[in-house]
Amino acid sequence: MTIDEQLAFLKKGTVDLIREDDLRAKLERSQGTGRPLRVKLGLDPTAPDIHIGHTVVIRKLRAFQDLGHTVIFLVGDFTAMIGDPTGKSVTRPPLSRDEIAVNAETYKTQMFKLLDPEKTEVRFNSEWMDAFDASDFIRLTSRTTVKQILERDDFTKRMADEKPIALHELLYPLVQGYDSVALESDVEMGGTDQKFNMLMGRNLQREFEQEPQVILTMPLLEGLDGVQKMSKSLNNYIGIDELPDQMFGKVMSVSDALMWRYYELLTDTSIDEVNALKFKVESDAAHPRDMKVQLAKAIISDFHSAQAADKAEEEFNRRFVEKGVPEEVEEREIPSKVHRLAEILTSTGMAASKGEAKRLIEQGGVRVNGEKTTSVAAEFDIKPDAEFLLQVGKLNFLRVRGV
Repeated sequence: MTIDEQLAFLKKGTVDLIREDDLRAKLERSQGTGRPLRVKLGLDPTAPDIHIGHTVVIRKLRAFQDLGHTVIFLVGDFTAMIGDPTGKSVTRPPLSRDEIAVNAETYKTQMFKLLDPEKTEVRFNSEWMDAFDASDFIRLTSRTTVKQILERDDFTKRMADEKPIALHELLYPLVQGYDSVALESDVEMGGTDQKFNMLMGRNLQREFEQEPQVILTMPLLEGLDGVQKMSKSLNNYIGIDELPDQMFGKVMSVSDALMWRYYELLTDTSIDEVNALKFKVESDAAHPRDMKVQLAKAIISDFHSAQAADKAEEEFNRRFVEKGVPEEVEEREIPSKVHRLAEILTSTGMAASKGEAKRLIEQGGVRVNGEKTTSVAAEFDIKPDAEFLLQVGKLNFLRVRGV
């Protein structure tokens, strides 16, 4: 690729690029010297599960790897004990070292589904921060001002609302910024919510007489509802460890408008190619459903395989186009007695609570042996060895047997 082609490849889907001229200069120097750029992503291992919304940044890291550069996956085991205040209106409780270690291992396993382990350095910021003594911290804090730290939106809002800010939270951007100095990073990646922290790294590199890193921020991906950001708590996510059938069905459920957003951020399809696909749909040369199938298979191929994607498509067609039942359905045993339907849904995990179970039933989202059941008062006398097929929504099936 030419430098212009590399820039176009790396800029796709980004929100901020600070600064493009700097990135161009770094790419040109790398090409001339053969020295790969050092591209950093820092993550506090505060939660062990990754959904495809998290992979927007990880895919961009892989783009750098594809161009021959080195990715540094920085585990913020030291900063996790502080707790990043980003987006928080209250002080976040720190994690223990044991919790951090467990979460970090899970992160690594999941990230290497997309990243090449041979081109990835895994580092922990405790390597250098644990060696800091009190005088080192004082010297580090002298590199910035209180005014600069308080310019961070989260702190400004909390001060305006007269909510407390713990002193250790003010150190978080400073420590994250110093990570870039310790690693001599050329580029730092992150979500838009990390922009302040990454700019701090750029400033500190100047203070330590290093060439400042380039900053690339990526957007927060909308969830399946197309409104709020993807989140497990909102149940609008696709987990990267989900079964291919589940992933396929969820992608097929997104709106046509959101589909193009997913194409841009979750696949290697170029902007020109995405626009060409859009034109096909708008000119009736292609059906949106076919484009969605192509998207679903691309996502599944990344986290499973092309064969798994083909099988998921066949299963989806059998279940929903041909109105069939999945070949493999999970089975669950329940005690032999009279059960209310809402009780069965909650005890088997098909609904998170009795309130949710009642809503699902009343809204017509529950079928028993293929028959829609809308009565919350419905009861079933479960006999030993008797079984029935329970369906919630379009995607969730469970075979229930009495014991």
